[in-house]
Formats: sequence, C-alpha cells, structure tokens
Amino acid sequence: MLLAGTGLRGSVSERGAIIVSFGKDKNQESDTVSKKSSFLFTVSALAASAFLPQGASAQEGEGTAASNVDTITVTARRREENLQDTPVSISAFSEESLERQQIEGTEDLDMITPNLQFTSYGPLTGNNSAAQVFIRGIGQTDATSAVDPGVGIYMDDVYLGRAVGGAMEFRDIANVQVLRGPQGTLFGRNTIGGAVLLTTKDPGDEFGGELKARTGTDDLIQVFGGLDLPLSDTLAARVSGGLKKRDGYVTRVFDGLDLGDDNTYNLNAKVRWEPTDAFSFVLKADYAHEDENGSPFVFTDINEAQVFPIAVSVGAGCPGAVFPPPLPVPNIDDPRCANDFYNLGEFTNGGNAPVTSTLESWGVSGNATWEVSDILTLKSISSYRRLEWKGLRDADNTPFNILTTNLESESKQFSQEVQALVDLDAVSGVIGGYYFDENTDDFTRVLFSPPAPPILAGAPGLLDVQLVDLGTKSFAFFTEWNWDITEQLGVSGGIRYTDEEKSMQATIYNAGIEPIDFMPTTLPTTVTMNGGSLFIFPDEYTEDFSSVIGSASLQYRWNDNFLTYFSWSQGFKSGGFNERYNAATVDLSTGIVNNQPISFDEETANTYEIGFKSDFGGVFRLNASGFRTKYDDIQLIYRLGIVPLLFNAGTATISGFEAEFTYAPNRDFIVDGSVGHLRDEFKDFIAVPLTTATVGPDNSLPFTPSWSGHIGAAYTLRPMDGIELTPRVNLAITTSQFFDAANTVEVAQNDTVTVLNTSVKLAAPEQGWALTVGLQNATDELYPVAGNASLSTSTGYAENIYARPRNWFVELSYDF
Repeated sequence: MLLAGTGLRGSVSERGAIIVSFGKDKNQESDTVSKKSSFLFTVSALAASAFLPQGASAQEGEGTAASNVDTITVTARRREENLQDTPVSISAFSEESLERQQIEGTEDLDMITPNLQFTSYGPLTGNNSAAQVFIRGIGQTDATSAVDPGVGIYMDDVYLGRAVGGAMEFRDIANVQVLRGPQGTLFGRNTIGGAVLLTTKDPGDEFGGELKARTGTDDLIQVFGGLDLPLSDTLAARVSGGLKKRDGYVTRVFDGLDLGDDNTYNLNAKVRWEPTDAFSFVLKADYAHEDENGSPFVFTDINEAQVFPIAVSVGAGCPGAVFPPPLPVPNIDDPRCANDFYNLGEFTNGGNAPVTSTLESWGVSGNATWEVSDILTLKSISSYRRLEWKGLRDADNTPFNILTTNLESESKQFSQEVQALVDLDAVSGVIGGYYFDENTDDFTRVLFSPPAPPILAGAPGLLDVQLVDLGTKSFAFFTEWNWDITEQLGVSGGIRYTDEEKSMQATIYNAGIEPIDFMPTTLPTTVTMNGGSLFIFPDEYTEDFSSVIGSASLQYRWNDNFLTYFSWSQGFKSGGFNERYNAATVDLSTGIVNNQPISFDEETANTYEIGFKSDFGGVFRLNASGFRTKYDDIQLIYRLGIVPLLFNAGTATISGFEAEFTYAPNRDFIVDGSVGHLRDEFKDFIAVPLTTATVGPDNSLPFTPSWSGHIGAAYTLRPMDGIELTPRVNLAITTSQFFDAANTVEVAQNDTVTVLNTSVKLAAPEQGWALTVGLQNATDELYPVAGNASLSTSTGYAENIYARPRNWFVELSYDF
C-alpha cells in the first residue's frame, strides 16, 4: 500500500530481503536516465540483521570498541535526543561533517540531503539571497513578500519569515538539521514541506577561537574569525565575523559588469548567562550585509511572435520586422532584432538595464530555560528582526527595453514562543504558545516597452510603480505527548491550533511613457506624467485563516540497534494577497475591473510515513523512510498577462522514499551516501480563467526530480607523527526537474546532473592548523539552478541561471 502510486514494486527474496524495484524517470525530453531502466534497491537484508538480539553476535560483549559512527543529537521534537531514537525523517550534519563534505552554505545542502532542493536565486526577485527551498516536492517558487515559504528556516529556534535572507553562508554553524514532511504541530508557520534548523555555535567555557582564510578562482577572498570569551563562572560570550569577496562568473557585454559576484560580510555575538544549574539565558545578536552586482541571469529564449519583441525590433530598424503581429521577428543575426541573436551562451549576458542585489539584516533574540523541577522545564524564545533588500533585474537580458524590474522591501518581525516541557519518565510532552507579527513595505517599479512602435533600444518605456503594505499576525497553541508504553513500544500525538490574519493596502501608479533610466525613489501622490494614472486602494484588505492540525506516530524498538516507526502528520500554510502591479483590480470570472485584490486560499498536506533507523556494530548506519502525501489547494504561480500571480491549483499526491547510510570501519575511513525518490501526480486540477501560461493536470510540480542522491568518501593518512592527510571526494546526482509550474522546457534542467567535489586536507590537530585544497564542480558540469519564463505572454522572454563552473580554493585555518 505504501508503494502505491510510486512506480515501485516490492517482493521478498528467498533470504527474506525486501526487494524494491523501480523504473521510469520523469517524462521529460533529453533526460539521460533511460525510461526503461530498472534498478534494485535492497535494504532489508541489512535491516534484518539488526533484529538479532544483542547477545546473538559473537563479536559483541564487554570488550566492544566504541562506535565509529558519531552519535548525533537532534531537536526535531523540541527536546534534545539521539537521532536514532527519533521517529522523524531527518538529515543531520555537524560542523565537522559539513566541512568534510564542502558544504559552505544553505544552497549546498541538497548535494548531501535526499529529496531536498535548495537554490539561492528567486528569479522573480533579482536578489542573490532569495531562498527557493523544496522538500519532497513542497516549497514555493515565488520569494516576494506576499508569499510565504513552504519550508520553514529556523536560526537558533527563531523562524525567519522571508525567503529573501534565507539563503546564507555557514560561517559560525554548529549543526544543521533537515526535517522532511509537515512539521506543523511543533514548528508551526510554513513548515508544510518540512523545516531547516540552523544552530550557531555556543560560547565555550575556555578562552579560544578559530581563524580561517581562503582564496581561489575568480579572485576569491574569504576570511572568518570566532572567539570564545569566558567572562566569569556564570557568564561567557562568543563573537564571530566573516567576509567574502569574489568576482562574478557571468559577464555582461554592454558594460563588462560581472554578475553572480559575492560581496558580503556578517557579525555575530552570543552571550550565555547561567547563574544557577537550573537557569540559563542566551542573548544573541546578528548582522549581515550584501552589496552585489546582480543575479547571474542569461538569455535562454524569446518568443519572436509576441508583441513586445516585435515592437522593439521594428523601433530599432530590424530588417523585415513588421508591426502589428502576427508576423514574428525575422530570425536573422542582426543586433537590431529581438531574437536568438542574444543567446550568447551560459555565461554571457546581453542586457543593459541597471542590475543590483543588496541585503541588510539584523536581529536580536533571547532564549531562557528554567528547570523548575525534575519533571518541568520552562522555555521562552523571544526575537525581533529587521530586513531590507533590493533586486534590480533586466528580465529579457537584451539591450532592448522589453522588461526591467526593481523590487525594494523593508520588513520587521517580532516573535514570541513559550514552552512547558514535562518529563514523567514513561510520559513526556510539551505545551506551548506562539505569536508572530510581521509588517512589510514593498516598493516595486516595472518598466516595459509600449505595445506599439516606434521605440528604439534604450528609449522610453511604460512605467508601473506600486507601494504595498503587508501585514501578518499569527497566534498558535500546540501540544505533543510521547508515551513509552513499554521499553520497546511508544506512541506520540500532537495538535496545533493556528489563527492568522493577513492584510494588504496598495497604491498603484501607471505613469505612462517615461525614460528607461527613470526609476523614482518615492511614490508620486499626484499624476503629473504623460499618460499616467494613479489609484489608491481606499481600504486595508484583510483575510483570516485558521486551522487545527495534528500528528501521531507509533514506534517500536526491536533492540538497541533497530527502531521502526509509522507516522501521520498534517501541514498548513495560510493564503494571502497577490501584490504585483495591477493584479489587484480584476475579477477573473468576468475580466471586469473591481478594485479588489486577488487573494489565494490556504494549502494543506497530509503525510503518512513509515521508516526505520538502524546501527550495525558501530561501523554502519542505515536510516530509511517511505511516504505518501496528499497535497491540497496547492499554491502555484500562473501568469495573468505578463504578471506572475499565485493561485490554488488543486490537489496532487506525492510519494517516494529516502535512504541514508554511513560506513566507518575505523575512525580514519568514512563513506556516506543517500538516495531519494519522488513521484508526483495531480488528482484534481483547477483551471484559472484568463491566465496565459500552460499549467495543467499533466504537469509536474516544480523542483521535484525523480531521483537525487550522493556518495562520498574520506580517508585519513598519517605520514608522520602529529600530521594527518585526508583526501575527500563527494559525488551528487540529480535527475531532470522543472523550475516552474508551467513546466517550461526551455528553462528546465532537462538532463541528469552529476557534480563532483574533491579536496585534500593537511592538518596538525595538536597544533591547531590545517591546510585544505579543493576543487568544486571538478568535471565542469554545465547545468541550470534556476529559471524563469514568460514565453506565452506579450513580453516573450525566458532566462536561466547556471551553476558556477569548475573552481578551486585553498584554505588555511587555525584553532587556538
């Protein structure tokens, strides 16, 4: 039953091993994975041995050596516990593990985490830190402020409300946990697909620190420093900071600007106060700054039959171009023609409009823990955060003024969470409340060509400006309880009530024809420009959303080495308003302007999961899970004219599995790997009137590759006393996937991608220094990481971002 709809078939071998066979990849062009191939994935032969009692192994006993596979502590159930005791599908990584596998930031996590897709480029924002995160096919492609993420990102137990700012470097990270499946009961807001938990380093009890410096391809300069400061017996602090500068890898021929560059720095401070053994308080402050040239978009395709490409071509004097349509722009090599002439390759951009990507964020938080008694612990998590960002983008990536966007946003959020943790030995649980308040001001300017010539390249265009005030208030109460019925059998159950209010107030200014470099810094209060119009929504519009969701699990520990579990969980993400210009004025059923914003409803998910966690003799660990999700009222991007809007698309089912293993026969040799499989299918599709992009029941969900996985190995040699030499190799594979709901092939990842990273580390652990030389994307694999298309609308453009080509680095570190 669990494998129904996944394309998998199960059978049992003569030896009692469960054989799972699978075949077809996604039905997508140019996929290098054969649609008729069949693979065998056998895990039960190993798992069955874990059922043996402890005394059944002749090699076990009082003299058994310590485990070579590290014990990992996780907080998926809001308390610290061993990963192998937690009935949740989790990938957890320590600082050492992240460093060993060359995971430098959030966008690298999908190279070692099955069924996770993470990119830092939200195409519709033009910002380099706009996280697009998908777990098991659930996430969100739109990173603008009116849309909530589908995967929650938490930093030190604090939810980060905006997708922009959710992509970051790992500069002072102690561990990372990726929780798959809905986490709504305990983590609440926008964890319908899962959650990514980031934990920074705590202050040390002794004076010490670390320094790192790195150089490499594209004039890379990266430095980091952290310092532990014990101030007294009860007070300790940690301060850290880092910067990264690197040239971009996409060149704009118009002005030589390099896109995709890095220019960031950050500062962190953490103070821990422990006046008694029963009470602790951690105060944290962080600051991040980015000022970069712009996202590394390149021209992918253009629809020469659309109005805007024809208009600008006629205006520029393209031979044979005729307005009005339907005759397309002639397909000739002439810079005056808006056609494939500007397909300059994966690392060359033909645009000329202003582009930039900036971000400034800071936050403070206070976490208090009071162990009232042996059975009761109280916790409080308070936080205030501010975020400002800007993204300017030339969407068509040509010298013509087809579409240019400028997005600026300022947001502030406050959150407060309280928890009461109860431990009654066999029964334990948590009761909590959560409050979240966010206000965002978005200022958007869109410049595009008039629908008719004459208009020359770089000449005036139509301007739309909008100012949108967005608000979110969310209250939630939750509880989850665990009962160890016996030493082997346990059950868990939880429930969460959420009440959320979304608000929107907008001012829209249609300015008419203005110069291409006219991007006002303030919104006009009167119409003073040629052909302009001004509309101010007279009211603040609000929508209320509420939900009651639950979770339950049954787990059975066969022995110290083997845990099985079955779980059910629900997820909820509230709806809201579309904020993009002139999207708030049309009744879709009639096409009549009604001065009402276009809203969208909440989406929900129900997931059933079965899994096991196993250890074998301290040298091999294998964890696996299979799941099936019913995903209702899916929030997907459609296009109303040229405007991307969010609508509820109907219901889909997503099913699949993940498996992760670690093999460490000794402390010097380690092999790790993972595999993930996804299969999605629309069951009930809702068509949206007046929209142009093709989103239909046969489409696949975006960022849902059929297969993903990795394998890596590291071996430590000791050529002399006190010296260690560790080569490491990591290979990640992802099959084809779409980047948009319309399944636009022109901007999709149409082939299987294989990425190889290698490194060699020379270290003197007792002296604290280490030298690492690494090669990333060693085979120079060419593949897209993000894409955006408007081929079916009057603008007719398509654009992609490709991964950085092969690059090297040298890093020197010193711990003291």
